[in-house]
Amino acid sequence: MGGEGDILYFDLFYFKNDNAPKAKYFIVLKTIGASAILASLPSSRDFRPTVSLETYGCIEVPEACFNCFVFKAGLPVTANNWAFPLDTFVYGQQIDEYEIAVLKDIYPVEGLDYKVVGRLKDAEFKDLKDCFCQSASVKRRFRRLLASD
Repeated sequence: MGGEGDILYFDLFYFKNDNAPKAKYFIVLKTIGASAILASLPSSRDFRPTVSLETYGCIEVPEACFNCFVFKAGLPVTANNWAFPLDTFVYGQQIDEYEIAVLKDIYPVEGLDYKVVGRLKDAEFKDLKDCFCQSASVKRRFRRLLASD
């Protein structure tokens, strides 16, 4: 179901909260044993609480309990030089744990139900994980998991 650092794309992603399914990217941040993965669903929506000069990388606004990592549209982020088509925001508060068995049940066939668009470049993946590991707005349990080998 993808390894750490992989960006997956689902034509229809079924959300845990029963929102209507839609096309979605999915970044695998950490494999937790053989049963679960820690991941984030990036968004093209900019929810930064203040006007920010940062247009790429980690953004931390402690007074607003806000954390996100920004990928610029068209800037290659994977080893195969794939880039997000729009500015993309990965929010620390939206990191979640997903059961591998449930994902495999819903999306059994790679290439049909989902596709691996590429693996984040090592430096990009490290920066993304560091951004979340150092943020007080990310759940402590997730920070510990991301910091572990």
